[in-house]
Amino acid sequence: MDNIIVYIDDMEFARHQLVPMESQSGGERQPTHWIVVACPPRLTRHISKWVNHAARENWRSKWAEELFGQVRAELMSQGDRVTPVMARGPLIAMTKKLQAQHGNCRVLDARRPKFGQDLPPVTSDQPASHAARWSVPGAVAGMGAVLVLASE
Repeated sequence: MDNIIVYIDDMEFARHQLVPMESQSGGERQPTHWIVVACPPRLTRHISKWVNHAARENWRSKWAEELFGQVRAELMSQGDRVTPVMARGPLIAMTKKLQAQHGNCRVLDARRPKFGQDLPPVTSDQPASHAARWSVPGAVAGMGAVLVLASE
C-alpha cells in the first residue's frame, strides 16, 4: 500500500494536484492510504480580539470537517483509505511525526500559494519559496521611474 501525506488548505486548488497522483500508476492500481492534513486559514489579529480560544478551535474543526468531507468523497470512491489530521504546530515536525507513525510516505504540498506571503515548508528539504513575495522597493523604484519619464 502506498502512503501519501497531503497538506490541503483549499480543495478546489488541491483537486488539480490530486488527480495526477491518483492515476499515476498505470494498469492495475494499488490501493493508497491518504493522510490528509487540513491547514485551516489563520484568523487575523483583529478577529482574535473578539473571539475566544474555544470559538476559534470550534471554527477550525468545522472548517476541517467540511474539507475532510470533500476529500473523503473523492478519494474513497477509488477504494483508497483516508486518514484525516488537523495541522497543529510546525508542519516540518508534523511531517516527521506522521512519517514515523505510518512508515515510508510521499509528501504532497497541495496548499494554495498566497500572494505576498511565503507558506512554511512541510519537509526539511523543501526550499522556501520566494516566488509569491512582491519586491516593494523595486516596484516603487520602477513606478517612480515610469512617472518621471511620463511627466517629461
